[in-house]
Amino acid sequence: MERETRYITTACIHAGEEPDPCTGAAIPPIYQTTIFEFESSEAIERFMRGEEPGYIYSRYANPTLTVLENKMAALEGGESALALASGNAATTVSILLCAKSGDHVICARDVYGGTYIIFTDLAAQAGIEVTFVESADPAEVESAFRSNTRLVFIESPANPTMKVSDIRAIADLAHSKGARLAVDNTFATPFNQNPLALGADIVTHSLTKFLNGHSDVTGGIIVGRSDDVDRCRELMKQTGASLNPADAWLVIRGIKTLAVRMERHNENAMRVAEFLKGHPAVEYVLYPGLPDHPQHRTALLQMRGFGGMLSFVIRGGCDGARKVIDGVGLAMRAVSLGSVETLIAQPAATSHRCVPKEERERAGIVDGLIRLSVGIEDVRDIIADLDQALSVLV
Repeated sequence: MERETRYITTACIHAGEEPDPCTGAAIPPIYQTTIFEFESSEAIERFMRGEEPGYIYSRYANPTLTVLENKMAALEGGESALALASGNAATTVSILLCAKSGDHVICARDVYGGTYIIFTDLAAQAGIEVTFVESADPAEVESAFRSNTRLVFIESPANPTMKVSDIRAIADLAHSKGARLAVDNTFATPFNQNPLALGADIVTHSLTKFLNGHSDVTGGIIVGRSDDVDRCRELMKQTGASLNPADAWLVIRGIKTLAVRMERHNENAMRVAEFLKGHPAVEYVLYPGLPDHPQHRTALLQMRGFGGMLSFVIRGGCDGARKVIDGVGLAMRAVSLGSVETLIAQPAATSHRCVPKEERERAGIVDGLIRLSVGIEDVRDIIADLDQALSVLV
């Protein structure tokens, strides 16, 4: 009997899971196998004809991954989901799903540096054109459409500018032009936001971040309609970008505590943003939960919480940013995000170093910008650590 999962806190724990049919194990097993035996050649034929469900090879599908995929489909309100080896793999496959050689894609200007490179290198080599826009401005998005535009790709909130795009407005616009909308929901997580419910066609995540939450897994996921996910699975088979069962199991375990972790991430990030906003060494703070954030009203309309990520620009530019990062004691100087630990980084020198300086600055990613992934430690310790690090600039 399927357990009731009306609320997301319950769904994080129970969605997609049933006791193991062989043993009754309450926790999903790790099916650490590449192959699956069939009872006969006819059974193989029935499977290959699509007449019976099952598994044949773990690059195609695996029971442990199925649990993760069903859980994520439930959390995002999608028909189906596909787990992949990384967030970049999820981004790449979602692009290839929607666009081919000769097609045009519109992408938010302030996306993750790895996504920028996928569009300017890999997609470009495949003959896919891209136009980067300010996605928080629907008018600029609309002006970028061409007759061959097939996809709009955005992050909301964006990495690392924290700009919030109006997902419903962009989805309506894309659909009116015969295009689809893909939303990277990594920063918000399904606890805070569900882009499919706002009209998006495809949702991607880096499982590496908040969903796993413990800095020990690399993975990605795509959620959407079943026919789209089926095509993505074929692309995943061809590229070999499958997630391994042990990592899938760790993400399943991580998601069980997603709700309680995000509650603390949301609360801590708001407290830290308010502290930074009043500090004399800080020029400005970028966090959707602050009333003076440019898209605060949009965030209120489409988000249930504002997430654990924020950025701030300090006085002193690049050198000032380095001094602050070198001065922290509790926060970890590390790339990535979404961990239980607080992580601090300078995007211009790390995640967005691959983006040309002119393009970075046009997107608002200046040298003095610091990205903070606010952890779930006691917020008083986080603030005290930042305060002493910032004191060198006062």
